[in-house]
Amino acid sequence: MITLPNECLFEILNNLKGYRKSLFSCLLTNRQWCRTAVPILWNDLDISTNSKLVRTCLLVLNAEERAQLIQFNIIFTNDSKPLFEYVSYATTIKINSDYGIKNWLSNESNCLSHCSLVNVIQAIKCSLIVMILRTNEKLKSLSIYGKQGNLSTRILDKFKNMISLDFKELKTLIVALHNNSTLTELNLSV
Repeated sequence: MITLPNECLFEILNNLKGYRKSLFSCLLTNRQWCRTAVPILWNDLDISTNSKLVRTCLLVLNAEERAQLIQFNIIFTNDSKPLFEYVSYATTIKINSDYGIKNWLSNESNCLSHCSLVNVIQAIKCSLIVMILRTNEKLKSLSIYGKQGNLSTRILDKFKNMISLDFKELKTLIVALHNNSTLTELNLSV
């Protein structure tokens, strides 16, 4: 079999952007096709409703980001690591709702024993955002939408009256935003 140069293969597979099932099939062809298809599949992420995507993203959290979730009984095993640094390929990430996180939590029955759902979702969302900003050097657009009690509301309120975010959460977010030099669009909407 004649192998195509990576640039040619990328151009061919890039034309399949709208056909995710076909791109997923390309992952199984061979290593070259897999390495070429992964950045295309992970270019534009919407974490809103996909609990599997939430789980994959949570596996990339470092020790500091995981520590914020321990108080909610969310424990990760150290042997579970993704094959690729998937989030690093994303240029656009949207968190339009909390449904993906809620669906993931419904499968993690031990997480909700003593905590309110809103607090757990806020902690997970905050950890995900900090991880995304830490690991991604190509991110251009981050959109966080939501209603009552979520991170975007708390950030917006913080800038209005400076009381909603505690100092640690605000400091973590500011440091993560400061270290990310490619982010050109940050949408926080209620």
